[in-house]
Parts: sequence; structure tokens; C-alpha cells
Amino acid sequence: MKILNLYAGIGGNRKLWGDEHDITAVEIDPKIAAIYQDFFPNDEVVVGDAHAYLLEHFKEFDFIWSSPPCPTHSRMRTLKVAQGCNVVYPDMALYQEILLLKYWFKGKWAVENVITYYEPLITPQISNNHYFWTNYPINKKKNEKRGIRGQDFEHLKKRLDMGYIEGKTFEKKVLRNCVEPELGKEIFEFAFSKKQEVLF
Repeated sequence: MKILNLYAGIGGNRKLWGDEHDITAVEIDPKIAAIYQDFFPNDEVVVGDAHAYLLEHFKEFDFIWSSPPCPTHSRMRTLKVAQGCNVVYPDMALYQEILLLKYWFKGKWAVENVITYYEPLITPQISNNHYFWTNYPINKKKNEKRGIRGQDFEHLKKRLDMGYIEGKTFEKKVLRNCVEPELGKEIFEFAFSKKQEVLF
């Protein structure tokens, strides 16, 4: 199966997908992409703009996962503005990708993001404190674990089992931005459960 993993980071969502698939990961930061490649040497890693890559290549894949940047959508945005940060436009690439996949992609897909400070423009499903837009049903669960964002670096490395790669370091933010591997596996496996029916 051909899989596209967009905004791949260091691959928290992909960690438990196994190695039997043909996976292409797109990450814009070369240093983070290099760490992903070390974690997943069999994946093809593209250093580039995931949003542009999706538009150009979506027809080539059987399953697409996208985790567009969340800072302009997050409930933390209201706190930042209250603390004096500038108001910014929400990054509408999120909704562009959902609509492209919903209407034009023939395979299974999942778009992941944070719970937003505003009412979502397209209704998502919710699992473990994440919004998911998919073309298949998922198990809607409440957050069963403490959130990872406030935890210290050592705890995050242990919890995600994604620590240092020899000769490479990365910031706590990179780990905080990971989708937890168990959740990534669950959402991935729901896409191909024989019991699931397409939603759209």
C-alpha cells in the first residue's frame, strides 16, 4: 500500500504503522526530516512544502495522513492574544486539504489537528483531544492520558519512545508536536477495518 505522511515531523503518528508499506513522508525542516529518516530508513523522505506536495501527488497514494500546523487554530491562541501577541488569520490550508481529499481523493484519508478556539468550519470527529477529519469512522474517545504538551523532555522521550538519534538533537517542541504513536496506529487501522463504512 502506498501511504503519504504529510507534515511528518519526526514521525510520532507513523511509528507503529509497521514497515510493510511504501511510505512517503514530507517535512519542510531539513533537520527534522533527517531525524525522521533515521527513525524510518525505509521511508522516502521529501524535504519540501507538504501542502504543495499534496496537490501535486495525491492521486498516487492509497492512504493519506495530514497534520497541518496547528498554532493559528489552537485554543492557546486566545491566551497568546490576551498576553499581548498579535491577532493572526487562521491558516486556511487546513480546510483546503480537507476539501481536496473529501471531493477528489479516492483512497482513505485522515487530517489531524488540535481542538480549535473557534467552531470548526467542517465538523470533525474527536479522539483523545485531537480533531480528525476522515472519510471513515473512528473510535471517539475522551483523552485517556495526560496531555503531552506540558511534560518535560525526558518524560516525553520515554512516553513516545522517540529519544535522541546519535549525533542529532532536537527541541522539546518537536516531541510535543508528535501525535502519540498509539493514537496514530489506531486511526490508521480504522481506515482499513472491514467493519467500517465510508462516511462521505
